Amino acid sequence: MADLNHVVLIGRLTRDAELKYTANGQAVCKFSIAVNRRKKNGDQWVDEANFFDIVVWGRQGESVTQYLIKGKQVGIDGELRQDRWEQDGQNRSKVEIVANYLQLLGGGPPGGFSGGTGTPYGQSPYQERRGGEGFPDRGPATREPPSGGVGDGFTDDIPF
Repeated sequence: MADLNHVVLIGRLTRDAELKYTANGQAVCKFSIAVNRRKKNGDQWVDEANFFDIVVWGRQGESVTQYLIKGKQVGIDGELRQDRWEQDGQNRSKVEIVANYLQLLGGGPPGGFSGGTGTPYGQSPYQERRGGEGFPDRGPATREPPSGGVGDGFTDDIPF
């Protein structure tokens, strides 16, 4: 059986994103998100915040950095990466989430940006993949209201 490394999170940025470049010119956008988890404490439900460091590489990171401001809600689909190094004779490590897909979601700080980016990171990963080879791009997925009129939501042109 193959190994699996897949992370999906929705959270809010804890600080503005930072865009830097590696020595060879590769763009890297880094930011952190807080993801709340509700748990029961006695008779009451309380929110417990978990914090995750996110990395977006390349042109995608460059194009989305301007929209990633503190308080903005984002959806992340990516994978865990562990970075290891030695510092002062001690072995160190840090786990980050490398985002393959990033979706800007509603909400954020007052006066902040609350729409999509128009970049691949502003689309659903399903819309992005659908236009690939052998799959014609039909535009954004929409749901039509039921028009059968009988209460079942189906139309008469269904072939089965």
